[in-house]
Formats: sequence, C-alpha cells, structure tokens
Amino acid sequence: MKKSINGSTLKKFITLALTFAIVQVLVSTNIINDYIFSTLATICINIILATSLNLITGFTGQFSLGHAGFMSIGAYTCAIITLRNPTMLGFVIGALAGAMLAAFIGFFVGLPTLRLKGDYLAIATLGMSEIIRILFINLDSVTNGAAGLSGIPQFINWGWLFVFTAGTIILLNNFIKSSYGRACISLREDEIAAESMGINSTKYKVIAFVTGAFFAGIAGAVYSSYYYFLEPNLFNFQKSIDILVIVVLGGLGSLSGSVIAAILLALISTYLQSFPELRMVIYAILLIVIMLFRPQGIMGSKELSLTVFKKWTRGLRDKKNGGVA
Repeated sequence: MKKSINGSTLKKFITLALTFAIVQVLVSTNIINDYIFSTLATICINIILATSLNLITGFTGQFSLGHAGFMSIGAYTCAIITLRNPTMLGFVIGALAGAMLAAFIGFFVGLPTLRLKGDYLAIATLGMSEIIRILFINLDSVTNGAAGLSGIPQFINWGWLFVFTAGTIILLNNFIKSSYGRACISLREDEIAAESMGINSTKYKVIAFVTGAFFAGIAGAVYSSYYYFLEPNLFNFQKSIDILVIVVLGGLGSLSGSVIAAILLALISTYLQSFPELRMVIYAILLIVIMLFRPQGIMGSKELSLTVFKKWTRGLRDKKNGGVA
C-alpha cells in the first residue's frame, strides 16, 4: 500500500515537473508569445476560480453567486499593497493578505447566510457580491472609485501561475479527500442524514465557503498583478455567472471537469474575441446542449487520472479486438 502511494505521488510529481518545464521552454523560446500567454493566464485564473467554487457548489451543495466579490477583494488588496510596495515581497504579502481578507469576509458573510438553502442562498451571496462592488466604487480615496487602479506592478510569470494553479488544485484535492471533505460531500448528498450522524452542517459549510473564498482571493491577486488594471465593474454579476458556467459545464463535484471546462471556454473566448456578442450566445448553447444530453457535465462527478485513462484505452482496445474477431 505504501509503495503504491509513493509510486502514485512520484508519478504526479513527475507530471507536474514535466508540465512546468515544457511550458517554461516554450515561453523562453517565444513559441508561447505574449498573446498566447495572456490566454494561458486567463485559463489559470479561471481554473483557480472554478475549482474553488466547485468546492462550495459541487462538493458541498451550496449554490453561491458571490465568487466575483471574493475575487475583487483579493485583486484590490493585492493591487493596493503592491502599488505602495512594488517589490516581489510586496506582491507575495499582497496576494496572501488579499486571500486572507477574502476568507475573513467569507466567514463573516457565510456564518449567517449558509443557514439558507437553494435560491435564497444564491440571492444572499449575490447581494454580498454587489455590496462589495458598490463599496469599491465609492471608496474613492482607497480604490480610485469607478476609474479604478492602473499601473499595478506586474510580477506574474509562468512560475507564479503554475505555483498558484497547481497549488490550488493539490490543496483542494487533499481537502476533498480528508475527513472535512467527506463531511462536506455527505452534506451535499443528504444534509438531514449527515446531521443525524453527528456532522455539524453549519461548521462544514462555513469551512468550505471560507476555503473557496480564500482561493478566489488568490485568483483576484493573480489577475491584478498580470493585467495591472482594475475597475469595480470587472467583478460584476456577469463574472460570477461566468465562473458558475465553467463549474456546471465541467461537472459539479469534479475538479478535473472544472479544469477541462476552464480551458475549453477560454479557448472559445479567445477565438471569438472579434465577435464578442457571440460569446454569451455560445455559452448559452453549450449549457443547453449539456443540460439536454449530459446534465451531469463533461466529467460528472468523476476525476481524470492515469488509471481512468488506462482503463478507457484498454476498453477501446478490447472492443476493437472483439470487433475484429
């Protein structure tokens, strides 16, 4: 058992190292130019946002529409700190401070609102997100109001993108496989049955909500440092819907699905930049098709792994051999 775990961990580490090295070589040789790298940055930010929202909505079963608000907290906090301390240390402090502040607001908001369910919770979290956006518009002395912040020092490169994205996926995956994660999943399946087994539903809902808010703050910090411009309307209701679309398309309860959907929708958005009015039409069509033919999403609640891939290819091979015979 121990050898199997160590072997699996080693394979994952080698895969991560190869991914980082290959992309780094492509960036260094300018095969991945600034335009492609911008798309890569968008993909990584969306992966962080989607996987963290999936923890709340997909694994814990809480319908939240406030993720854009947490993202804006991380973005503005990191931007304000790095503008005053334009160093790498300032950026790291800003990113952590933004994530911690987003988590704190998540706790402050989540403790009372997570007693609500379904549409009521969605409305409450949406209201929270809009309140945060309005506050940023009116705090002229701190956030420069509706004009936003510009000239934010840019510290994000492929190394930081990889660390934040891979780190988010690894930490969330470990959380889901822990006793806390299993408790969250039990609440999603049947809250009454879980409570009857001694699980404190409010406690675990708040833990999942705070964790999701923390990583949304990280995504906001990455966004502010890469795109070096912020204004409150970047984090409106539409942004929360964009994140939710990725989660639903990938599959509620699947981190792999969120990653795949984030990549797919980012590529679609990139190719449709000349036709921005078609972007939401494509999103709507994708959702309709998914709901009709695969309502559980691309991956459902399953995770993509080398073992699953081997079983899939073995099944195709066996089917082909059977057909020949």
